[in-house]
This record gives sequence, structure tokens and C-alpha cells, in this order.
Amino acid sequence: MKKITKAVWILSFISLFTDVSSEMLYPIMPLYLKSIGFSVVLIGVLEGFAEAIAGLSKGYFGKLSDQNGKRVPFVQFGYLLSAVSKPIMGFFTFPLWIFLSRTMDRLGKGIRTGARDALLSDEATPETKGTVFGFHRSMDTLGAVLGPTFALVFLHFYPENYSILFFIAAIPGLSAFLISGLLKENKKEKLIIQERSNFLSHFIYWKNAPISYKKLVIGLLAFGLINSSDLFLLLMVKAKGLEDSQVIGIYIFYNLVYALFSLPAGILADKIGLKPTLVFGLFAFASVYGGMAFAENTIHFYSLFFIYGIYAASTEGISKALITNIIPKTDSASAIGTFAGLNSIAALIASNLGGLIWFYSGPKSMFLISALVSIFVSFYFIRLSLNKLEA
Repeated sequence: MKKITKAVWILSFISLFTDVSSEMLYPIMPLYLKSIGFSVVLIGVLEGFAEAIAGLSKGYFGKLSDQNGKRVPFVQFGYLLSAVSKPIMGFFTFPLWIFLSRTMDRLGKGIRTGARDALLSDEATPETKGTVFGFHRSMDTLGAVLGPTFALVFLHFYPENYSILFFIAAIPGLSAFLISGLLKENKKEKLIIQERSNFLSHFIYWKNAPISYKKLVIGLLAFGLINSSDLFLLLMVKAKGLEDSQVIGIYIFYNLVYALFSLPAGILADKIGLKPTLVFGLFAFASVYGGMAFAENTIHFYSLFFIYGIYAASTEGISKALITNIIPKTDSASAIGTFAGLNSIAALIASNLGGLIWFYSGPKSMFLISALVSIFVSFYFIRLSLNKLEA
């Protein structure tokens, strides 16, 4: 724990409170959307579009953060925007309004992510990146345990009263914004970049990025194309006949596993290598999606969501640590933002494609296709050689 600095603690608590806010709503989102008339296809379009906005904005604001040599203002405003979007989503139920408020939430994520991850990277060395990112991910995901737990208790006393939760969720979100006031800006040199920044600036960074970065991101993007929104996993559980409380309970269990294993996965990655840990996570993903196609009862679902928590712990923070290990420190926000921007396009395709395959061929086909492709991506990473990377 000596590797965890004050700034990492502050960023981790900010993420914890934000995830309490966001994840209070996430497991009920498909239930809420279906209750106001959204189809599976429209849910896929909504999630894909929202994640695309988040990712594309990460590229722009990540580069803007590098150009200005500042991190904290981006972190603070991003968390504020996400916090105020929560009550807006529960105020009106018109599809267009839902799209706008959900996009506002994801835009906040886009504004803060590159700068926040750059701050985390600055607080670590190449030998401790797995631990630092793993600890932050663990605290972040602890919020994803507390948030749905509160939602579960609330819905026990007020069944199907989803709208009020959107207003309650603003409280921890605003708390995260207030905690961000404790962050201190580290002095950085501004990057001298001739071209003007815009929402497609990440394509400019891609052009001049190291070859190892491109190889890594290509593999991650291939996986992103079949990694559709987790809402489809929850919809599958719901489709098998589980009650709302059981769906939320399984989601809480998944996040608990995710939170408990994120730090150990990061520590392990620092010892055995980041790439082997990532590959292990991808194989875990394949087993979950393959198993989900045939799961029939609660025991099956809990077993698969346990493995899914292991997958998330082995990939989320690890992939960012991999990226920051192969690029200059001055480019860290741009590199992470670029990956996020390109990955958002993959997420848009994945969620829309997932919804269409579910609608026309059934959920079993969607899950099996995702499992098969993830196995191919795993072998790509096994054979991949990256320079200046602790593999």
C-alpha cells in the first residue's frame, strides 16, 4: 500500500462515489427503459450511441489536457456534468430526452477519463502501474457494489419506482465533485502542437503513434467489436425468468467479485506481466459468453458472473497500464483518449450489432459469436510482440 499516494486515494474515492451514483441506476436501466417502451434494439442503439459520445470526447479532451498541461479542471468538470445528468434522466421519459441525458452523462465521463488516468499514471512507475490502476479500479468497483445494493433495498420497499432513484443518485455524484476539490495540479509542460484540436484529433495522434501502441490498440479494438453492453447480460438473466431483485443481486455479486480481485490482479500483473494477465481475462470472457448461451438457472448465472468479475478485474485497469507503458508520459492522456475514442466506435457497433443479432437470431447466437471472436483475439495477443513493454 506504500505505492498508493495521496492523489491516488483521492481519485479512487472520487470514482467510488461516482460509481455509487452511476451503478445505482445501471442494473435497473434495462428494466426502466423497457417500462417506458424501449425495445431491445433501441436499448442497444442508446447504449452504443452514448458510449460512442463518451469515447470520442475522451480523444478530444485527452489531447486538450495534454496541450494545456492541466488535468484537474477536466476531472472536476467531467464529474460535475455526470452528476447533474442523473436527475434529468428521471424527469422526462421521452426517448429523445433519455438519449440527451444519457449522452450528457457519458460526455462527462469522456471529459474526465483521459486526464484522470494520466494523473494515475503520473503517480506510478512502470513497475507499479498494475497495482495503482488495480487499486483505483477496485475502489471504483466498490461503488458498483454499494450503488446497486442501495437500489435493491429501495426497490424492496418501493417496487418499480425507478424515477426517484435517478434523483437520489445525484447525491453521491455531487459528493464526488466536491471531493475533487482536494486534487492538486502537478506542473506540466504544455505540448507544442500546431494543429487545432477537434473531436477527431485522436486520428492525428494515431498517425504518429508508436507501432507497439497501434498493435496493442488493434487487438483491443477487435475485442471491443464483440464486447456489447453489459445490459444484454442483465436482459438475458431477466429473460430466463428472474425477478428484478434477483437481477440486481447478481449484478451486485459481479461487482463485488470485480472489486475484490482488481487489486490482486494488478499486483499479479506487475509480477507475471501485464499481457499474460490480459490474455487470461479474455479467455475468461469467452467462457462467460459461451456459458451464457446455455445457462438456465440461478447457480449457472452466479457462476458465470463470478468468472465475469475475474475477467473485468484482469482487463480494465490492465489495458490502460499496458497503454501507458509504451508511450511518453507527455502523451498519456492523448494515448488513452485515442484508444477510448476508437473503442467507442467499436462499442457503438458492438451494442447495435448485439441488439440486431438478438432480435433476428436470438440471444444464444449473439453470445456464441462474441465468445468465438474473443478466443481469436486472445491468440492474437499471445503471438503479439510489443517493444518497451513489460510482457
